[in-house]
Amino acid sequence: MSDSFRTQRIETLIREEIGKMIVLGTIKDPRIGNLLSVSDVDISRDIKYAKVYISGFESKKNIEKSVNALNHANGYIQMQLAKRLKTRNTPILSFFVDNSIKKGIDMIKKIEDLNS
Repeated sequence: MSDSFRTQRIETLIREEIGKMIVLGTIKDPRIGNLLSVSDVDISRDIKYAKVYISGFESKKNIEKSVNALNHANGYIQMQLAKRLKTRNTPILSFFVDNSIKKGIDMIKKIEDLNS
């Protein structure tokens, strides 16, 4: 199994598992909205660290609060991931706001404004 395939598989598993935790309310923190999604996971080559990008249809302020809460709960999240992932080590997680959806919507609006 190649390293890139392995990292992609682990990234996908992390994205799915954290997404489930958010939607099902497994992480008991009222700051974490349930309209969030894990848009991307970027794992280091040695699988020690993972950057998890969070996006959603909430206000930027609410998404930032949720990301701060996720960073605060990252030990718990890592523990839950360790139970679900079949890897020797679980990567250390860092959560970040992903503004790509909002940027895409803004770009579409600008293009529509130029065409009208």
